[in-house]
Amino acid sequence: MSFTSLGVSQSLLHILETQNYTNPYPIQKEAIPAILNKRDVLGIAKTGSGKTASYVIPILMNLQEKSVKKNRHVQVLVLVPTRELAVQVNDVFKLFGEAIFQTIPQQIKSLAVFGGASINPQMMALQNVNVLIATPGRLLELVEVNAVHLSEIETLVLDEADKMLNAGFEKEMNRVFDLLPPKRQNLLFSATLNDDINTIHQILLHDPIVIKIESFEEDLDLINQSAYFIAAEKKGPLLRYLIKSKKMTQVLVFTSSVVRAERVADKLRKNGIEAKAIHRKRTQGVRTDLLNDFKEGKLQVLVSTDLLSRGIDIEFLPYVINYELPRSPKIFIHRIGRTGRAERPGEAITLISPDEENHFRVIEKKIKKRVVRIPADDLDLRKY
Repeated sequence: MSFTSLGVSQSLLHILETQNYTNPYPIQKEAIPAILNKRDVLGIAKTGSGKTASYVIPILMNLQEKSVKKNRHVQVLVLVPTRELAVQVNDVFKLFGEAIFQTIPQQIKSLAVFGGASINPQMMALQNVNVLIATPGRLLELVEVNAVHLSEIETLVLDEADKMLNAGFEKEMNRVFDLLPPKRQNLLFSATLNDDINTIHQILLHDPIVIKIESFEEDLDLINQSAYFIAAEKKGPLLRYLIKSKKMTQVLVFTSSVVRAERVADKLRKNGIEAKAIHRKRTQGVRTDLLNDFKEGKLQVLVSTDLLSRGIDIEFLPYVINYELPRSPKIFIHRIGRTGRAERPGEAITLISPDEENHFRVIEKKIKKRVVRIPADDLDLRKY
């Protein structure tokens, strides 16, 4: 099946070709025709499966047929849980939107808005926006000052819907839903299907097309997993040993806290390894710059909290290292899923201290895989 057979317009086919999209991903094969036909969609697919393009392309094509709306009355609202995902989604809209602009008299304008950045530039930029990508808190702030109106929304997208619908966002999401017109197209995309998604599915979606492309076990087969059993105080030297001995040029390291991320990055730098920490306490500008540098290969090691465990697409990341275990097996799956993507293999290494062993066994049970343990006692880590 080709993109042409899905009904994708000629102007977008050229962009797809330049971006090395040869054949549609499974989620795209089913979602694009459904969205073009104005159907509600519930799409379950992991990050990195082509999910964003699966809704961006048909939304832009549907907007081609629309007349210009009143200023500050957006037509499409995409709600996301993090600033990073907002920027990433907006980049995709801009990429394909420029191609659409070549074939219609008016530009289709998209904008990402989020907290942690000054609100005034975002207020001014909302002039004549068609597609708004927003985190819920900042969206409500902009509504309160009449910078944007949601009464004419034609399409609502919840990206990473399982995170958007958890307890942390519940009040904000309910306030947003109350501001939307009852008649609209609803598109929910998530990496996992849980009770929250099932509940909101029943409330929000009308006769939806349900697309489920979820197979963690199969996806994990692309990832070469290993684990080192070592005392907690020796994790730092072991991490530096692994990076240097394996000559890692691009590695994402996960820690359990902001403080730990900063400490690990600092120790790496002191030992001659270029590393930076990224977490919620960094400003949005710094986070964007760090992520771009890492994606472009300008930064060797990015040390992160679970901020980057989901919603971030790095085309080919060869290594992920769990310096500490996450709270849940689901987060572990999302962490290591940053590698082994787009049919390319990757390596995920986990450092386990004695008090983490029981928790790691729970994770192994969830992923249905026994991870090879590599003894670390014989390694000479004194110079690391």
